[in-house]
Amino acid sequence: MLKMFSKLQTVALILISKGFLFFSSGESNFGKKEIKIEGDLVLGGLFPVHEKGSATEDCGRVNEDRGIQRLEAMLFAIDEINRDTYLLPGVKLGVHILDTCSRDTYALEQSLEFVRASLTKVDETEYICPDGSYAIQDNNPLVIAGVVGGSYSSVSIQVANLLRLFQIPQISYASTSAKLSDKSRYDYFARTVPPDFYQAKAMAEILQFFNWTYVSTIASEGDYGETGIEAFEHEARLRNICIATSEKVGRSTTKKSYDGVIQELLHKANAKIVVLFTRGDDARELLAAASRLNVSGFTWIASDGWGAQEIVVKGNEQVANGAITLELASYPIKQFDKYFQSLHPHTNKRNPWFKAFWQQKFQCALQSSRSRQKLCDRRLSINNSNYEQETKIMFVVNAVYSMAQALHRMQRILCPNTTRLCDAIMPLDGKKLYKEYLIKINFSAPFRPLGDMDSEVKFDGNGDGIGRYNVFNFQKVAGKYTYIKVGQWAKSLTLTTALIHWPKHHIPTSQCSDPCARNEIKNMQPGDVCCWICVPCDPYAFLEDEFTCKDCGPGRWPNEDLTGCYDLPEEYIRWGDAWAVGPITISCAGIVTTLMIATIFVKHNNTPLIKASGRELCYILLFGVFFSYCMTFFFIAKPSPAICTLRRLGLGTSFAVCYSALLTKTNRIARIFNGVKEGAQRPRFISPSSQVFICLSLISVQIIIVSVWLILEAPGTRRYTVPEKRETVILKCNVKDSSMLMSLTYDVVLVTLCTVYAFKTRKCPENFNEAKFIGFTMYTTCIIWLAFLPIFYVTSSDYRVQTTTMCISVSLSGFVVLGCLFAPKVHIIVFQPQKNVTTHRLTMNRFSVSGTVTSHSHSSASAHYVPTVCNGREILDSTTSSL
Repeated sequence: MLKMFSKLQTVALILISKGFLFFSSGESNFGKKEIKIEGDLVLGGLFPVHEKGSATEDCGRVNEDRGIQRLEAMLFAIDEINRDTYLLPGVKLGVHILDTCSRDTYALEQSLEFVRASLTKVDETEYICPDGSYAIQDNNPLVIAGVVGGSYSSVSIQVANLLRLFQIPQISYASTSAKLSDKSRYDYFARTVPPDFYQAKAMAEILQFFNWTYVSTIASEGDYGETGIEAFEHEARLRNICIATSEKVGRSTTKKSYDGVIQELLHKANAKIVVLFTRGDDARELLAAASRLNVSGFTWIASDGWGAQEIVVKGNEQVANGAITLELASYPIKQFDKYFQSLHPHTNKRNPWFKAFWQQKFQCALQSSRSRQKLCDRRLSINNSNYEQETKIMFVVNAVYSMAQALHRMQRILCPNTTRLCDAIMPLDGKKLYKEYLIKINFSAPFRPLGDMDSEVKFDGNGDGIGRYNVFNFQKVAGKYTYIKVGQWAKSLTLTTALIHWPKHHIPTSQCSDPCARNEIKNMQPGDVCCWICVPCDPYAFLEDEFTCKDCGPGRWPNEDLTGCYDLPEEYIRWGDAWAVGPITISCAGIVTTLMIATIFVKHNNTPLIKASGRELCYILLFGVFFSYCMTFFFIAKPSPAICTLRRLGLGTSFAVCYSALLTKTNRIARIFNGVKEGAQRPRFISPSSQVFICLSLISVQIIIVSVWLILEAPGTRRYTVPEKRETVILKCNVKDSSMLMSLTYDVVLVTLCTVYAFKTRKCPENFNEAKFIGFTMYTTCIIWLAFLPIFYVTSSDYRVQTTTMCISVSLSGFVVLGCLFAPKVHIIVFQPQKNVTTHRLTMNRFSVSGTVTSHSHSSASAHYVPTVCNGREILDSTTSSL
């Protein structure tokens, strides 16, 4: 008695907390309708025969698919089981089916019918009639072995809280809330469908597949919508998908409220994808609101609350076009189609709601009334309507068969000697039925298509069904809107994108920020993984990932798709470049000129003019000029260790050859005019061999300097990149510009000394006027070098200009020597041969000159001394001396 009192107390608390009495106002509107079919064992049934009503009514219009079809599916399954000679062959199953009106509170009230037998159960042996017989309790409520239902998760949760108090097993065919997997709270609940977190995962994978990272969500108030969207948001976060806005539609939401939800979505213009975890009627109202507001820019991703129902999109097909919906993977039961299509209101007497369904379906009246509605044609049948089997019919049938299989196994074990019920099984122990039989069943689904091997009916440890979903795309085909299966989900997503039709013929985008360009990275905003600012990478960087630019490094450049780097081709002056043609042309002209002069000198080698010019030093000087012209080819050639060696060795050495010869000349002249005392004593080391030795000694100093330099800094090449022009890699010799110029320091010393000596001997006349031409040569050379050095440094960023400047400067130095020193001699030799004779100036006094003595070029050159004045000093000239 104490236990019974505790149950009554619990039920009373449930009723009070929900704010209604045992008899609700809904009954007065619709009357107390139920289906009762007696049997040895009775199964309860809960179905949303009616949609939820308005604020003043519990129930709305008849729910044609989810209500009537599912209810008839249970009756169909019961009929099949009762006809089965194997499954419960000696036991008849009865039913007690109630309408939930799609409301959890109304469903809870209705479900009290299932526990009334336990609440009102009395021990009949305590009451004895006057004749000695036991009293018989009138109008006994049916004892429920188990309950099939409800449909909505909120309904199942409320009912499960009630049924667990009386240890009545419950199997749902459509409730998918993750909360129902909690066996500590719902320990008598099972379902033939999977929990919503599988569906949430499938929806998140669809968003990830299409790279939709910024979406809005709408959930129905209650356990189905709220827990479902919570599971989805968890899966979305794991995939870096952001929620722009989360909206909720309540149990009694008005049209104005639905409009407000759509308007809230419009505030997040970049969130083009809207995820719906709503009941079917809420989804329908949302589409209607979008249609009223003329909003067609959203793509809907909907849970199985929308599924593949025609009633959800009816009248709002254009707004729903392109939607992707999920539905539990199922197959149609052909036997049920035949059964349901045979039903008629004049023959279907056991379903008290079937007449209302028929009148709503065909928009007619079965009996004449004052309304203007036409009478129903008796020849009408379900075949005359656009009938399609509701997608969860299979799960209803599997739920009924699961209960029957559990009862069958329990009866076989507890009553092994009979096919009927025995005392061992009655009264039925709901706890044992659920814990030892129902939760452990595993059988092939009835009415499965031939060849379908993936149709087991079983439950996991939480009483949940297997998670498999079909993915549909709502699209227009041949002028008619319909649902097309485009994929499936079973642990992972499989989509056939070619079957999906988008309203604007391309995959919509749904991102907080526009995609970055190919050369940009995402600079994420604090606290938001979906909104970013696009920041361009440097031209020389590649994309390590979408958030990081990485420098390719010197000499490398990103490939076209910025996924990596490649070595840049080396640049250097090629023979056909415009930068090479000019210096080469000048150099070739210089070489030809040098060879012509050398040829003339060789041909007139023994003439007085050539002798007086110092033949040996002239030839050395011509070689140095020739060498300097050749340097252009070394500077134009592709850098290599050999070429680099020749550049470093040749540049300074070619100058050293030229200026050593000139220095030896000017030094000899200076020593002759400055070092000879009166009396005309001949200076030392002015013979040709001495001059050559001195010149070679001066050249060898430069060669030693360059050799040491080559040892200390080995020649080679390097890839050089100018910081301001990273896209260019220059192949250069492995030597600094400063080192190259420092190697010319010795040449600068030679040039300086030559210039000093040339200046000191500038007034020497006639044969000695060569000193004057040497002076012109050195002055011009100094000007060239003074102009060359700053140009060389300023143009260091452009190797073409720098190389061209170097080549032209070297060639100009050669032309200065040829023009100032050799051109006058060649002119005399070629055009004025009569002047190619020996000339002496005789001294009349210390500072003047008088008289001239001339001899022909072929006269004998006997050794005799003639006094001459230079710079105010009397000197001696020897016509046999080679100056």
